Amino acid sequence: MAETDMELPQLYLVTPPEIELSQFPSELARVLDTHETACLRLALATTDEDRIMRAADACREVAHARDVPIVISEHALMVERLGLDGVHLGDGARRVRNTRDDLGADAIVGAYCSASRHDGMNAGEAGADYISFGPAGATALGDGTRADAELFDWWSQMIEIPVVAEGALDEDTIRALTPVTDFFAIGEEIWRTDDPSATLTRLLGAMRG
Repeated sequence: MAETDMELPQLYLVTPPEIELSQFPSELARVLDTHETACLRLALATTDEDRIMRAADACREVAHARDVPIVISEHALMVERLGLDGVHLGDGARRVRNTRDDLGADAIVGAYCSASRHDGMNAGEAGADYISFGPAGATALGDGTRADAELFDWWSQMIEIPVVAEGALDEDTIRALTPVTDFFAIGEEIWRTDDPSATLTRLLGAMRG
């Protein structure tokens, strides 16, 4: 995923944790056809390998047909087998270096670092292509820690590695973080609504003020 100077943040789309294969691929296609997307993350709650493989095949077909790279949450060992472009690791810097060694220089390796500058810098030094901080919005989930605008502002000024804002994103949060993040990772915010593409249009519209 490339960082572009002087432009609005790019969309990093995240799948819902549960996918209905009879419906989701066409819904995904509609969203990707409507909104320019830098990357798609397959983020399933299940650990059932067969379900993951079938979902990955379906989503990869839709994404690659539109030249959108697709990464998978956590399952680094499945990346090559499933023809995916990389992996998103959810535990900071811990596995970044080994994963980079395993997958090679061309794979996308991203790291979610909660709200920790220290973890973010370590993950970057270990070879992560991007660092994700969150939750960026207010949520009752988790321990109350929030990745605030100050963290993104500091990162964007001090560190060259692209940064992703994710978690409980709403229009106010997107408006506040637009000047200081490279990507918005949006998933559950749209998939649980009646019209995901329209909801995404509204959320992304907040980037323009």
